[in-house]
Amino acid sequence: MAQSLTEHLADNQKAISEAFQAFSDLVEHPFYLDSDELIEASMMRIDGLTDDKKAMEYTLRPLLTGSALSKDEDILQQVLKKMLLYDQVKSSSKLDDCIKALLEGSVVILIDSVSSAVIVAAQGGEKRAITEPTAQMVIRGSKEGFVENTRSNTALVRRRLRTADLKLESFTAGDISQTAVEIMYLKSKASDETVGTIRQRLNSADLQIVLESGYIEKVLQDKQKTLFPTINFTERPDEVVGSLQAGRIAVFTEGTPFVLLCPTCFHHFFYSTEDQYLPGVIGKSLRGLRMIAFMLSMFAPSLYIAIMTHHQGLIPTSLLISLYAQREGVPFPALVEALIMEVTFEILREAGVRMPRAIGQAVSIVGALVIGQTAVQAGLVSTAVVIVVSITAISSFTTPNYSLAVTARYYRFAFMFAAYFLGFYSLILGALVLLSHLHGLTTIKTPYIFINRKLLGGKKG
Repeated sequence: MAQSLTEHLADNQKAISEAFQAFSDLVEHPFYLDSDELIEASMMRIDGLTDDKKAMEYTLRPLLTGSALSKDEDILQQVLKKMLLYDQVKSSSKLDDCIKALLEGSVVILIDSVSSAVIVAAQGGEKRAITEPTAQMVIRGSKEGFVENTRSNTALVRRRLRTADLKLESFTAGDISQTAVEIMYLKSKASDETVGTIRQRLNSADLQIVLESGYIEKVLQDKQKTLFPTINFTERPDEVVGSLQAGRIAVFTEGTPFVLLCPTCFHHFFYSTEDQYLPGVIGKSLRGLRMIAFMLSMFAPSLYIAIMTHHQGLIPTSLLISLYAQREGVPFPALVEALIMEVTFEILREAGVRMPRAIGQAVSIVGALVIGQTAVQAGLVSTAVVIVVSITAISSFTTPNYSLAVTARYYRFAFMFAAYFLGFYSLILGALVLLSHLHGLTTIKTPYIFINRKLLGGKKG
């Protein structure tokens, strides 16, 4: 049974202090309310979670400088009236409500002889300003990107969709972290069944802590084994607006600038935000180019291995002579030399990402050039395989979604081994198995590929 507050201020202060043992940032401001007789009171807050100006200027000052309270009227109601400057003021007689409010950044006011506390929403503290997205750069389009504060993120979307049809629902995820999660959708566009599925999965999520939207992504995904991402993410408000208009649902998670978009079909991962700002033919051509680049990033090394190992007759004689001349003196088969370069490049790519931004890019570029040239001169690999790996790497950078690019990297190595043993036959068989796998995937109970407006469940606008 939940513990209730009492009419004794000292008892209530002791109960909250015991709940927050070893909380050096718990701040208490004792004061007196002016009345026929001075009434002892206390304002409690956690330093860093509250806005100091809201707590001191807009909460404590009106209580100290306002008109005197009357003993003939209810003390609690008089105090609540003094807080009319706030849109989120409430009272509660439950100790758990007070503890939760303090952890959320609210201010709790305890009054002697009153068995309820006044809770004032004064959340604040330091937060990052809205800046240009770092993971989704565009030439044309908005330069605003999401930040780690959920309310700032939802406001960025509402400024672009000024309609009452835009709905927002709040949830809490994580038994320990108590992270705020919100879903946003257009009532007239989104599928009621899809919204209900997301709502049910969030309510039944069994999580201890939520640090990033990736935790929520795992909860929302359908139970299936796959390396392909089935939920997209973005840090651009304009992309969220376009997805909402298409009948999709946006999921905001406190503490991360990445917003989840679901359901997501396969071709959505090749969309760039600025495609919608370009003429239709150009936008479609660019998406087609990204899909071709994605196929190259997955199959280019395996095609080279298959041709050099099993299907030499498919290439012109002059080119074949040139390729074998380059491989003269290379002690490894095509598979091994391709693996050497691919693994080396993956290490350089990871080093470039993890190193400080000022030198990371230089290290990855210079490292690739130096190691590639040195490996050719040392006779470890041929020039052709360096070109193939370079084309593969550049193609992988064109994929707008990072998760899908990582998936291509995993399958690339699998197809390389398959091509070495059976050539094009294994590649064709592997591609058919992969297509069958994609066809069997679902995203929030909707098909993953060949999805259209009707399959998505969207309503006519």
